[in-house]
Amino acid sequence: MTRTGTHTAAASNQKTKVQSITPCLVFVDRAEEAINLYVSLFDNSRVVSAVRSPGHEKMPQGHLMHASFELNGREYTAFDGGPTFSFSQGFSIQVTCETQEEIDRLWAALTDGGGEEGPCGWLKDRFGLSWQIVPAALGEMLGDSEHGNTAKAMKAMLQMKKLDIAALRQAYRSGS
Repeated sequence: MTRTGTHTAAASNQKTKVQSITPCLVFVDRAEEAINLYVSLFDNSRVVSAVRSPGHEKMPQGHLMHASFELNGREYTAFDGGPTFSFSQGFSIQVTCETQEEIDRLWAALTDGGGEEGPCGWLKDRFGLSWQIVPAALGEMLGDSEHGNTAKAMKAMLQMKKLDIAALRQAYRSGS
């Protein structure tokens, strides 16, 4: 058995049994507002549970302390953590869309009220959470060089903020 640092090779091969793995989103504040927005945007989404403060000096009565919610059937939890918390661009929620209408609707809703557009289908919503809003067709275009020009599709994508399926297809279908 070899040793790497304080872990043995045998120990690193063991897996932990867990009941579930759930992303937890910690907002500075306004978690409830964010959750309500997110749940309103996606089918098969709902608030599962909400724990509210009974009222004390740090948190007024009725303030959301913790919530469990689902977006398109995937479970998340969230709460307000105060000014010491912020989101990192290293974490984002990726949404794969079938149509330009879906992309446009989500892009508008998530950038509304102070969100920021980013490059290549990325945006930051008004709560600071990063999202990737991408067309399903993009994966096909970037992964199939036999039927189109993947390099031109990539170049086109790199010049966009909100992704445009028609423009991506046009670039993909253009010759070398």
